[in-house]
Parts: sequence; C-alpha cells; structure tokens
Amino acid sequence: MSSAIEARLLAGDASGKVKISQVAGKPAPKEMLADLLRLEREYFVRRPDLNCPNQMVSFGISGRRGSSLDGTFTENHVLAITQAICDYRHRQGTDGPLYIGKDTHALSAPAQRTAIEVLAANNVQTLIQQEDGVTPTPVISRAILVHNRGRKEHLADGIIITPSHNPPEDGGFKYNPPNGGPADTEVTRWVENRANELLAANNTDVKRVPYNTALRAANTHQEDFYLALRARFAERGRHGCDSRWGRQVGGRSARRSVATLLGGDQCGLRIRHRRLKSDSGSYLLIHDPRSRRQDPYGLLQPVCYGQPRCPEK
Repeated sequence: MSSAIEARLLAGDASGKVKISQVAGKPAPKEMLADLLRLEREYFVRRPDLNCPNQMVSFGISGRRGSSLDGTFTENHVLAITQAICDYRHRQGTDGPLYIGKDTHALSAPAQRTAIEVLAANNVQTLIQQEDGVTPTPVISRAILVHNRGRKEHLADGIIITPSHNPPEDGGFKYNPPNGGPADTEVTRWVENRANELLAANNTDVKRVPYNTALRAANTHQEDFYLALRARFAERGRHGCDSRWGRQVGGRSARRSVATLLGGDQCGLRIRHRRLKSDSGSYLLIHDPRSRRQDPYGLLQPVCYGQPRCPEK
C-alpha cells in the first residue's frame, strides 16, 4: 500500500489522537459483514415492543431509520408509516402519482415490497423503477419536481427507502412531499403520530393487498426514471462522474452501470474509473467499518474521508 493512501486511512482513538485503523486497507473479515438473511427474516417476523419508546415510529431528517435486529425497523413500521402517508396525502388533497425508489441496503427491497402492497390497496397511483431497479434520492426528487412543474392540481410526491449513510444492517424510510422534499417537521410529526396510532392498534386499519396483486394493479406502474435524465445528459455533451471505488451491483461493474444508466455512447459519456481492491478481489475497508455499506450481494461500499489517491487497475 502506498504511503499516500496509508496516510489517509486514519481513525481517532479515545484520547483524541489520530492513528491508523487496524482494519483499514484490509479485506473485510467475514464476521464484520451483516447477516443479510437474518436481517430480512427479522424484518418480517419481529414485532415492535410498544412499551419501548425507540421501537415506536420517530423521524430524524425527514424519515425513519433503524434495524430489524433491534426491532426499530420492521414490516410493522413500514406498514404503519406507508398507511400514514396515504392518510396524509388524502388529508392534503394530494392525488397525483407517488414516485417510490430504494437503495441497495439489504432491508430496502423488502420494505419497498411492503410499501407497494399498502399503496396499491389505497388506490395510490404508484410509479416504481422498472425491473426492480435502484434509484438515488435525487432521481425521485427530480421526478416529483418535473411532474409538478406548472401544475396546481394532481401534484406528485414520493417515498425513498434508504437509511442514507447508515451501516448495512439499517433500513430507512423517507417521505418527500410535492415540493420535492425532504419533508419538514410539521409533515413528519403528523405522519409519525398517525403511524404510532396504527401501530398501537396492531395495524388493523392498514389497507394491504398481496405483493403480486399490487404489482399487477391498475394503479401500479413501472417506468424508467432515468429516461429523462439520459435526454438531459445528451443535451449537454461530455460529462464526468465518480463511480465510488468500482463497486459492483449484480455482477456489473460501476463503470458499466454508469454508462448504461446514462446511455453510454449515445450521450458521449467518457468515464475514468478508479478502484481499490485487494489481490484476492475482496473489497477493502477504507475507513471505520461502521461507515461501510453492504449491498444485497454481500459486497462492501468503501467510504472514506478526503480524496485518497487510489491506484488504477
């Protein structure tokens, strides 16, 4: 490992002194990885303890974050929050489409399935990324703003299923109102209170249909959220992007994912790709392991501070 990289692989100790982390730059040991199967199992079978305040619905920045392992992010939470959002939309007269997207955290896919079941049962016009794809938060925000541009009626809003930078065992659920989001405290307080009412009643007032029925429902639509973005990029010529250390999803390299996402040669996209891997092909820990992400394929998303100079391969 070069001294330039090593000098940046730093972590603070209890005394406040800066030192090199013992795991930085090394292949992630198996025991540090989240058990993805257990996460999903606990999401469905665990019931929140209504006598435990941190297992009731509470919002941070626009949404709920937690883990199925400690009962703070389970299917019951997602059922209650989604129904509360449906109730809030009805209260506000929001009857346009709802765009929903998810990231690659292990709990995001099951949470999206749960949300779609509730949205379909509530007859919400729901738009999801085609082929069960993932969507960054700005893509959903932009879709909301584009739909609402020049409109005063039938406004769109959205749900984004992500815990942002939280570790892989966490899930997250955010609501974006028609202004593109994130929702302010007045909105989240209403949704939070309503969701807790539903939880306290064992979600008996939650409307829901089976997932396969929800996918085939007339009010559930699959679209390519990136189509408009591709056209926008094509208008502007050459671009650069940061593919985040060559992370792979579904066996596809980040270089190829970005090129496919934006239309590749059709919009003249050129990518300089930097990646840091061990000789064994395992993804390396770049900083504190609590900062890592792990996608459903069991890979690491290395996260670091500053701009380490990583060798090209």
